[in-house]
Amino acid sequence: MRIHLVQHVSYYYQTNIEKWAIEKEHAVSKTFMQESGEFPGLDEFDWLIIMGGPMDIFDAKRYPWLAKEKKFIASAIESKKIVLGICLGGQLIADTLGAKVHMNCCREIGWYPVSLTNEAKESRVFRKLPDNFTTFFWHEDGFEIPEGGKRMAVSKCCMNQAFEYNGRVIGLQFHLESSPESVGNMLHCTKCMEYIIGGGKYIQGMEEILEHKDFFEETYKVMHLLMDAIEEEYAQE
Repeated sequence: MRIHLVQHVSYYYQTNIEKWAIEKEHAVSKTFMQESGEFPGLDEFDWLIIMGGPMDIFDAKRYPWLAKEKKFIASAIESKKIVLGICLGGQLIADTLGAKVHMNCCREIGWYPVSLTNEAKESRVFRKLPDNFTTFFWHEDGFEIPEGGKRMAVSKCCMNQAFEYNGRVIGLQFHLESSPESVGNMLHCTKCMEYIIGGGKYIQGMEEILEHKDFFEETYKVMHLLMDAIEEEYAQE
C-alpha cells in the first residue's frame, strides 16, 4: 500500500505507525505542514494518516495552512481513500465532516484505560481490538461524533475517544502510535512540557509516563491490530 503521513511537528517521529509500515514493506511518503506543506495528488496514495500536534484546529492566523489541510482531507474522504486521524488529526477529520471540536472537560496526559463501545463490536476494524486496553493520551481538546459516524471508544475523562465514518474513515483521540522514542522526543520539547506543569487529575509526570514499558508494549500490540485490520479489510477493495 502507499501510505501518506501528514505531520505537524518535527520532533514527533519514530512512531509505531512508521515501524509497522516498515515491517509490512509499505511505501511511505510525508507532508510536513510547517515546512513546504505540499500534498500529493489523490492518485498517488491509498491511505492518508493525519498525525497529532499542539495547535488548535481553529488557529488559522498562526497556522494558515490549516484551511489547505482541511480541504485536502475532505478531498481524500470524497475520493474514498482510507483516512486515519490521530488526536489533532482526528479533530481535523471531525471538523471537516461538520462535527464540533472544543476544549475537553480536562487535560488528559499519560497512560489511561480505553473501553470500546457496543457499536465497535459491529465494526470491521474495531471488533478486532481488545474490549479494554491502556494507551497514551495527550490532549485538551476533543471532537464530537460526526453525523453519520459511530462512537467506537470512550474513557472516563472523554466520552468521544474514537469514531468511524462510512467504514473507511477513522478518528482517534488517543495515541496508539506512541513509542518510547516518539514520547521521549515529545517530553524533551519545552512547549509540550508546559502542559504537564501544575499537574491535574488526568495528568501524569515525565517519570511516570516513561517508566511504563508494559503500557508501551500494550499500545504497540493494539496499534498492530488496528493497522492490520484496516489493511486486511480495505486494501483489496
